[in-house]
Amino acid sequence: MRILIVDDEKIKRITLADDLSARGHEVVTAADGEEAWTQLQTAQFDVVVSDLKMPRLDGIDLLKRIKQGRMADMAVIMMTAYGSIPVAVEAMRLGAFDFVTKPFRNEDLFPLLARLDRTNRPQGEAATLMAEVGPPNLELMVVGRSPGMVRVRQMIEVCARTEANVLLLGETGCGKDLISRAIHGISHRSSFPYVKVGCTLFPENLIESELYGHEKGSFTGAEQRRKGRFELAENGSLYLDDVDDIPLEQQSKLLRAIEEKVYERVGGTTPIKANVRIIASTKRILLEKIGEGTFRQDLYYRLDVLRIVVPPLRERMQDLPMLAEHLLKEIAGESVCEIEPGALALLLQHNWPGNVRELNHALERAYLVGTGHITAKLLENEMASLALPAAQSTLGSKTALAGDFQAAMDQTERDLLERALRTAVGNKTAAAAALGMKASTFRDKLAKHGLG
Repeated sequence: MRILIVDDEKIKRITLADDLSARGHEVVTAADGEEAWTQLQTAQFDVVVSDLKMPRLDGIDLLKRIKQGRMADMAVIMMTAYGSIPVAVEAMRLGAFDFVTKPFRNEDLFPLLARLDRTNRPQGEAATLMAEVGPPNLELMVVGRSPGMVRVRQMIEVCARTEANVLLLGETGCGKDLISRAIHGISHRSSFPYVKVGCTLFPENLIESELYGHEKGSFTGAEQRRKGRFELAENGSLYLDDVDDIPLEQQSKLLRAIEEKVYERVGGTTPIKANVRIIASTKRILLEKIGEGTFRQDLYYRLDVLRIVVPPLRERMQDLPMLAEHLLKEIAGESVCEIEPGALALLLQHNWPGNVRELNHALERAYLVGTGHITAKLLENEMASLALPAAQSTLGSKTALAGDFQAAMDQTERDLLERALRTAVGNKTAAAAALGMKASTFRDKLAKHGLG
């Protein structure tokens, strides 16, 4: 494809252009909206990838010019910081194809371009292309040799062989997005779209339109019909990130779309079939939200068919050297990058409350400041600049201590459940009575520990 990248951040503009060029795209860059508009007057492009906030002419105004003129059919992908999500949502209303939130890895853009390519590609050609390329290497995608990560890879393979919905559990930053992409990437749906919905990013009044689309005139600002994420993910995988943040009043429609595989656009009455595989992630224990009355139990059981628990980085520190090497290769690209043993030892001493995401940010900053040579002193300074001094390490230790206590409590509860089941010869009602629990509570705890 011929792509125009518009960003006033020079490093991002250049590195993104290099990565897209390496994948065979023809890429032109512009430093702001005015320069981009000039380029658009003299050359043809398949897609514009534009930042939102820029001098002279910002991304929204550039989008409006594109969509109101002869180039109205051109695809536009917006880049935005987390604080500008409402503006990005407005961009979608104005006709943007999609948006990505900064900071993002350049490869996060590749699935969007692939989806756009499939939209314009003759039917059947995409599957042929995938067959030529071959499936991705799972060990290269999900790095680590610790027992926890070995189990994660085994479960990814199990999930990829089935059509069952998957629930990913784990702390923020531990890699649930990556695992979701891996499941899709090695499944038979891999030649079809992979669509992610960040459930925490959209206001309550927009999440329904985001998931199912809307008809023209269905609400103020709905100037044209728009497809939702379910429709965009047709035949592929729909990843509901932070599904625990979906408002309670929206959960019944999601349950219907999953159970009956049908939905309607906002303001519409025509049923649309939903042929998608659902992968969801949560940073909270959903059974606790059910107990609070903020999450539907029937929806939980529809999502939690297959489960993958992603361990935090502090519980698999043996993977850190390999993981750091992998991340630095992605950060450096074709450039040379060296990390001294002392710097690696410093990484192993930290608790990493932000998990792999925090590690990646620390390495990226150290790489940029050290121009490819990472020393212990440099890394120590960079980690301090990332607000990771001794005070936070102490907080991390407290967090780890709390995590150890919770793990011990969970293991004790699991042992009691198993013992009660054995004593009752598998009779759940009798086992619940022996523990003085309601049968429904007993079943929920069995589900929590994967014993049900």
